[in-house]
Amino acid sequence: MPKAICLYMHVHQPWRVRQYSAFDTGVDHNYWGAGDGEILRKVADKSYFPTNTALIDMLNTYPEFRVSLSITGTFIEQCEYYLPELLESFKALVNAGRSPDGDQSKNRVEIVGETYYHSLAFFYSRPEFDRQVAQHAQKIEDVFGLRPTAFRNTELAYNNDLGKWADTHGYKAILAEGWDKVLGWRSPNFLYKPPGTERIKLLLKNYKLSDDMAFRFSNRSWAEYPLTSGKYAAWLDAEDAPLVNLFVDYETFGEHHWEDTGIFNFLKALPHEWLSRPEHTFMTVSEAADFYEVKDEVSMPHVVTWADTERDLSAWLGNRMQQESNHYIYAMEQHILETGDIHLIGDWRRLTTSDHAYYMSTKYWNDGDVHAYFSPKPSPFDAFMDYMNALRDVRFRLIKNHVKRG
Repeated sequence: MPKAICLYMHVHQPWRVRQYSAFDTGVDHNYWGAGDGEILRKVADKSYFPTNTALIDMLNTYPEFRVSLSITGTFIEQCEYYLPELLESFKALVNAGRSPDGDQSKNRVEIVGETYYHSLAFFYSRPEFDRQVAQHAQKIEDVFGLRPTAFRNTELAYNNDLGKWADTHGYKAILAEGWDKVLGWRSPNFLYKPPGTERIKLLLKNYKLSDDMAFRFSNRSWAEYPLTSGKYAAWLDAEDAPLVNLFVDYETFGEHHWEDTGIFNFLKALPHEWLSRPEHTFMTVSEAADFYEVKDEVSMPHVVTWADTERDLSAWLGNRMQQESNHYIYAMEQHILETGDIHLIGDWRRLTTSDHAYYMSTKYWNDGDVHAYFSPKPSPFDAFMDYMNALRDVRFRLIKNHVKRG
């Protein structure tokens, strides 16, 4: 039986709420413009463009190479608005892996489904979750000509209910964190079955090996520094299982680890090192689901994510600010949708993006440092105030719309 790497990479940028005060409420309905264009261009130059170039070269050089991507709707929107050539670069990547006979199941680049707005809607509103997933699938089909057959929820936030949902909606596979507290003695390097499902297969992130690349690669104090592609391939080969799931953010390459760390050389050399070993290959998420049999059933009754040391939803719901803001926005859902106002609905949905709550986190130590690194706000309190002021303006527009229709 072949031994495969399943490399999955996530691409996302949110629409960030600008500094928006109480004096803007009811006057200025533009909540956006917190440097999104500048951030996109900076990360594109450091990460997205060179990573796409590297992956295209790898696809052209190694016929066995495969990669799976997830790309949020908000990222695609920003590309369309600020940087169309970046979207063309992603299209070129997808086309480089497209099967000549048009059979999507044979494509060497897969796009995995998710929520359009990178939201936590599954845990607040199933109808809105369904709408955002459908909107994302349609966007992926419109832009790339693909229909997702595998699914990942925002931040790999997963539980048994989500596994059942994905099964009933016809997905082949769903992704989750291979967390020790859930797996126990079992390995993340097999396919599993969510309880109560019939067809879908659960692929679990090998977080130790994924994080070696995603977080520790350029850490000079790490005992294994420097990490070479040969050493890494040997670690992967030593895993006593047929499949190694490496799930990382796209920004791992060039943004989290800058080019001068050697991260791109590492990435480009990995297929050579891995494929030089007998019976080694790469698979997309859906290919792995088609090829390998289920090893066992894994139950996750409580939500597991790939974020922070707790691997739960505390990165987004750990304090009262986060809990209040999430409750407030979903409480408006029905009235917002009833307006039929596409601009109001669009702004409301952008505000469901989970990043806004992430910026409100008050965690400390290493997790707190990570939150602060990604946040455009001076403090969690500033993030909360700007966000709530924007929500109050959404409420103002909602009332105004209702009066006008009345």
